[in-house]
Amino acid sequence: MISAAVGFQCPECVREGSREVRQARTVFGGAVQADTTVVTKILIVINVLVFGLVLIVGDPLVNRLMLLGKSGFVPGTWEPGGVAYGEWWRLVTAAFLHQQLFHVLVNMWALWVLGPTVEAWLGRLRFVVLYLLAALGGAAASYAFNPPTSGALGASGAIFGLMGALLVMARRLRYDLRGLLVLLAINLAFPFLFAHIDWKAHLGGLVVGLALGAGYAYAPRGRQGLAHALAAGGVFLLCVAVVVARTLQLNG
Repeated sequence: MISAAVGFQCPECVREGSREVRQARTVFGGAVQADTTVVTKILIVINVLVFGLVLIVGDPLVNRLMLLGKSGFVPGTWEPGGVAYGEWWRLVTAAFLHQQLFHVLVNMWALWVLGPTVEAWLGRLRFVVLYLLAALGGAAASYAFNPPTSGALGASGAIFGLMGALLVMARRLRYDLRGLLVLLAINLAFPFLFAHIDWKAHLGGLVVGLALGAGYAYAPRGRQGLAHALAAGGVFLLCVAVVVARTLQLNG
């Protein structure tokens, strides 16, 4: 027997009671975690490690992982390459790739500022899905609307996705949005102040973040899991459709 607050309970009763205790959920349906920075830290570590590999290996690694639509040859080689040639991994790997120290520092700072709040509100799984789909949305927009031979890299699309989702969810919770709107406006203005910034990827990530954030925030109570899965699946299929359409266009 096991000592309880009043009397004793048998071990089988304790185990049965533990199974019936429902896990606490966040306001948007995710599992509550004691540490709401785990996924954010992992993403930062991955980005920093890849940046370290870039410093060691150099251009050959960048040329194989960056976003490239379609080129008669990959820079540094004599081989054709790009997403249109079937190198689909570039749509994902480019989001973890940085070439300049300032670039990776700015993106990782933004991830550290935004990530823990979004992770706390959504839970780890939904946060990962949001981050990866925003990265994919940014890559799909860059692939679709940039010249096919231009290269792109960086986590900015995913960062803008976090900002978009945070904006919608904060609005749902009736929080003050002024600080977040100012931050978003400053980041949207960067492409007009500095050259070589892929604003199309920024907008793609932002649109995905807004759409998926709305799906997360306004899902009906009691059916949040299903609604969130459908929202994520719809966003993923839309990104795939954009990539397929652009690939068919480039390949005639």
